Amino acid sequence: MAPSGTFRPHRVVVLALDGLLPFELGIPQRIFGKARDSAGTSLYEVVTCSARPPGPVTTDADFEVLVAHGPEALATADTVVIPASYELGPVEQEGVLTPELAAALAHLRPGTRLVSICTGGYVLGAAGLLDGRPATTHWMHAEHFQRLFPKIRVDADVLFIDDGDVLTSAGVAAGIDLCLHIVRRDHGAAVANDVARRTVVPPHRDGGQAQFVRRPVPEAQSAGTTTARAWALSRLHEPIQLRDMAEQESMSVRTFTRRFREEVGVSPGQWLTRQRVEHARHLLESSGLSIDQVARDAGFGTAQSMRQHLQAVLGVTPTAYRRTFRSGAGSGSGDGDGGAESAAAAARV
Repeated sequence: MAPSGTFRPHRVVVLALDGLLPFELGIPQRIFGKARDSAGTSLYEVVTCSARPPGPVTTDADFEVLVAHGPEALATADTVVIPASYELGPVEQEGVLTPELAAALAHLRPGTRLVSICTGGYVLGAAGLLDGRPATTHWMHAEHFQRLFPKIRVDADVLFIDDGDVLTSAGVAAGIDLCLHIVRRDHGAAVANDVARRTVVPPHRDGGQAQFVRRPVPEAQSAGTTTARAWALSRLHEPIQLRDMAEQESMSVRTFTRRFREEVGVSPGQWLTRQRVEHARHLLESSGLSIDQVARDAGFGTAQSMRQHLQAVLGVTPTAYRRTFRSGAGSGSGDGDGGAESAAAAARV
């Protein structure tokens, strides 16, 4: 949808804190800054600010970042992103905001969408903004995060969680997954996929953080499950049994299931359902196929089966999903009912 004459890009303000990770600081600019509509118009404006007057902000590298905006910029934000920092002090140690950070966050307007990457979630937690909500952070910090903020429902197994107006991600590169999800939620799959291609990253990653937790290294001669996954993806419209996938790797079902979970982070059945849901989402967004045909092409067999799976994973019916992402894409609101409905389940596998 082409923007009207009154169109204003969605303003994303990134809060740069001392001890920040330069990689994470650059994620919002890279993802949101590359989002364009069909006419090539920028859909987001990205601004970086600090919690104090403009000036240098330290990083975990051997250089500082010169930030041109102070905390007043937070008052202009539609979305605020808080990347990780290695110098959070009492925020991470005691779960309380520093006076400087509390004063900065006081600039936030009601209704501002809040996003954290990795340990940036400690800031939201210390501000009480995650109380009673589901949230995630880097798996290495999850246990401490839960102890420090017992009112938060911490899920350490996912890459990110969308809880409507507050979104949190796991460590480092999971911030890319979350920002792409936000673009998709705001403007649909076509825009998000274009950004992903430009960034040379997948539009959606399978599995959660479990696949990145350190485990004993498997035997060098152990085969993987890549061939089976490629085989399954090429025939999602067909009935696929676990034994069929195991046969592609010449493994027993038990061995294949164990190897699969080690590599992907979820069971083969969960992965297969997710792939079918993703394929159904793509068809609902990009084609005029009937609901019955989408169900068959995605491998659900019947519209009723697909409806049950989409309700379980996304919290919406196929018709509601199509209405949101085909007619609502490009609205730029970023917080419409359809986007919120797909919410946390869209982040989980």
